[in-house]
Amino acid sequence: MLNMTDTDVAPKRSTKRRVKGRSGCTTCRKRKIKCDENKPSCQKCVTTGRTCDGYESPFILFTSESLEKASAGSILSSWASNTALSASRAVTPQHIDLLNGCLSIKSIGGAEILCKEESKQILQAGVTCPIIRHAMLSLKAFRADLEAVVDDPASDAWPTPTYHFGLEQYSITLRGLASNLLAPGANLSSSPLLCCQILISIEQARMNYVAMAHHILGGLKIMHEHRARPYFIAPSVLAPANHVQLPLLDVFIVKMFAAPCKFADSPTTNSVIGVTDSSSDRSKSPNDKPATSQDFRKIAPNMRTELIKIAGSTLAFLNKVAQVRCAEVALELLSEKAVLLDSLESCTISREHEHSSPEPIPVYFMRLFHQTLKVVLLGALQVESCQNYMATMQIENNRLQNIAHTVNERVKGYTISRSSNNNNKNQEKR
Repeated sequence: MLNMTDTDVAPKRSTKRRVKGRSGCTTCRKRKIKCDENKPSCQKCVTTGRTCDGYESPFILFTSESLEKASAGSILSSWASNTALSASRAVTPQHIDLLNGCLSIKSIGGAEILCKEESKQILQAGVTCPIIRHAMLSLKAFRADLEAVVDDPASDAWPTPTYHFGLEQYSITLRGLASNLLAPGANLSSSPLLCCQILISIEQARMNYVAMAHHILGGLKIMHEHRARPYFIAPSVLAPANHVQLPLLDVFIVKMFAAPCKFADSPTTNSVIGVTDSSSDRSKSPNDKPATSQDFRKIAPNMRTELIKIAGSTLAFLNKVAQVRCAEVALELLSEKAVLLDSLESCTISREHEHSSPEPIPVYFMRLFHQTLKVVLLGALQVESCQNYMATMQIENNRLQNIAHTVNERVKGYTISRSSNNNNKNQEKR
C-alpha cells in the first residue's frame, strides 16, 4: 500500500507550509504560530496558560451547497475559512452521510452506499489522527474535481486547483502512513486500515484502478499480518484474532463493489465519467441527439445478479468468521468458504460478449469485482503454513492487478479520445 514514492503522487509545491498549518489547533492558528499538534490539547497552549480550542475536522469544512457556490479558484481558500467543527463536538449523521457518499463514485448517480459504519469510524478517528484528516481532505478534493468533470465534460480547465490540493494531501497521507508503519516497535492502530479505505476511494475517484488494486492488496496484507481475523497456523490449529479490534477492510471492499449501480452502457455511445470513445462519435448520424449530462454519468456496469448474491453471502460469511472462537466452528466455516469459491468459479462474466472486440468496459469492471471477491474469500481463515495457499494467493493477487491494469488502459483510452476530440474541435474553430 505504501510503495508509491512522493513523486508518483504529487510534486513538492511552494504552498506546502501553508497546507500543513491547517492541521494545527484553532488557538495556534489564530495566533499564527506553529502548533505542536499534541492531543487533546497542544502543549504550546498548555504551557502558556491558554485554552486550547481543539482541532478542526477537515472533512466537514465543506458542504455540498458550498461546493456548488464555490468557484474553482476559491475552493482552497474556502476550505481554510469556513466554520469548522471543533474536536469536542460529536460526529453527526449529516457528517456520516457526507463522507459515506464520497466513498464510492456510484453515489454521483444517486446510488446508496452502505458504508455508514465505516464512515463513522473514519470520522471519529480523524478527530485525533492528523493522517486520517489529510486523507479525508484529499478524498474531498478529488471528489469535488470529479463532480466538476462529470457536470461539465467539455471543460478544458484540468487539472484544477482542487485536484492539485488533493495530490498534496495524498502525498502527506502516504508519508505519514509510511512513518507510522516503519517506526521500530510500532504497534498497529486502526489508522492505517482506515486510511486504506479512503485511499481506495480516492483512486476510484481518480479512475486509477491499478493504484486502487494496489491499496486493496496492501490493506488486506496488513489485515492478515496483524491478525485482524482469526486464521489457522496449522490445518486444525486456530490462532485468535488480535485483541485490539481492527477495521475490517475486506468488508468495506465488498460493500464498495456491491453497491447498486444505476448506469448501463448506452447503445450509441460508450462513456465513463464524462469521457467518450471517439469511435462512438464517428458512428453517430447527424440526426442523433446531443449527449446530455446523464449520458456522461456511466460510472460502472450494472452488476450481475449472481455476483451481488455472492457478495451478500460473502459479507455474511465474513461476519461469522469475525465471531469464531474455536477451531471446530472455523473448520465448519471452511466448507461454506468452499461453496462460495465454487459459486464464483461457475459465475460467468461475459459469455454474451465473448465475440465482441473489444469488450465493453462494464465487462472489465465485473471481472474486477469478481476477482476481488475471490481474493477476499481466499484470504479468510487461511492456513499460514500451507505453501500451496501462499502460491495460490500470489497467482490470484497478480490476476487482480492484471485486470486492474486492463481496466486502466480501457479507461485511459476513453480519456485520450475525449481529449483528442476536444483538440480537433478547437482546431476546426481556428
